Amino acid sequence: MTPSLQRPRAVGINHVALEVGDVEHALDFYGRLFEVRNVSRTRGGAFLDLGDQFIAMFEGGIEERHFGFVVDDKEAARRVLAAEAVELLPGGRTDFRDPFGNMIQVVQYDQIQFLKQEAVLRGMGLGSLTKGEAALAELRAKGLA
Repeated sequence: MTPSLQRPRAVGINHVALEVGDVEHALDFYGRLFEVRNVSRTRGGAFLDLGDQFIAMFEGGIEERHFGFVVDDKEAARRVLAAEAVELLPGGRTDFRDPFGNMIQVVQYDQIQFLKQEAVLRGMGLGSLTKGEAALAELRAKGLA
């Protein structure tokens, strides 16, 4: 990698997407193990709300297993991925595979509902990160901002 290229800072994990054989069966299973308060459905899948994070479940072939890797600057991530000759997956997002075949979806902190406490951000050296209005609206709708 070019030494002068600014790499994005890793902030956290926003979500995990699981491939399941049957969404209803998966919801029943997780609901028997844990108190699940909010589930939303979309595109043949289900999202288990974990406050500012979520678990997405899709039946095989609808969505691929992956996790949402939160960074401070998604465009910097795109530049570094290009410089390292890491191919983005089709679809226009910043999704890629690591050398082991794992799919990673890069998401930017200010654009999503994922929220770190200010003290944690300061401790990570990211005290200047803020949220965009759409992300704040999502958080407000859940009573988290």
